[in-house]
Amino acid sequence: MNNVLMDSPVRKQPRILRPQNASNDDRSCATAGDLSEVVGEEIRHLRNAREIKLSDLSEASGLSVGYLSQIERGISSPSVKALHSISRALGVTVSWFFKNADAPNTTERPYIVRAEHRRKLHFEGGVTDELLSPNLGRELELLRCTFLPGATSGEEPYTHRGEEAGFILSGTLELWLADDHFVLEEGDSFAFPSDTPHRYRNCGETEAVVIWAITPPSY
Repeated sequence: MNNVLMDSPVRKQPRILRPQNASNDDRSCATAGDLSEVVGEEIRHLRNAREIKLSDLSEASGLSVGYLSQIERGISSPSVKALHSISRALGVTVSWFFKNADAPNTTERPYIVRAEHRRKLHFEGGVTDELLSPNLGRELELLRCTFLPGATSGEEPYTHRGEEAGFILSGTLELWLADDHFVLEEGDSFAFPSDTPHRYRNCGETEAVVIWAITPPSY
């Protein structure tokens, strides 16, 4: 698995769906007024999904365990500087914590993701993941994955616990599962246990779009 671009001990944690490096492209401009209990919840969900201990996040971010715990429980609001430190340690940009938190309808926030509030991660391998699930606190994670022509998860297969499945909305996706190799076209679907060594690549000349489900969340 390749390392995330951010320089922190947390980056070597195995629970990241995409082994390619994440792009450090933060298009958001967070202010203290934006912070809320929802942000603390999102930090906890992402940390748990990656199986990162609070003590490891503390070491990586330079923030105390007690302060991080208060942030996650909504007791304390992080400063903008602290939130940037947390996001770098977790391998995402600050915008990750605000997209769905900014949804105006608080009643639908735990259940619904409007298109304009999708959270995105861009990876150096040419893959963009959009989180379709409202959060990572449940047992299922749903993604819309876009692969540029030639985009790949890397030359080395990787594994993690759980199961995953997907549906090819458009384009072509090559999928390697252990010693087996498959070429999937628009309308095809797949499913496999995530502890099977796997990798994938867009071998077509146009972008490929895949709806990808993973359980438990491993973002």
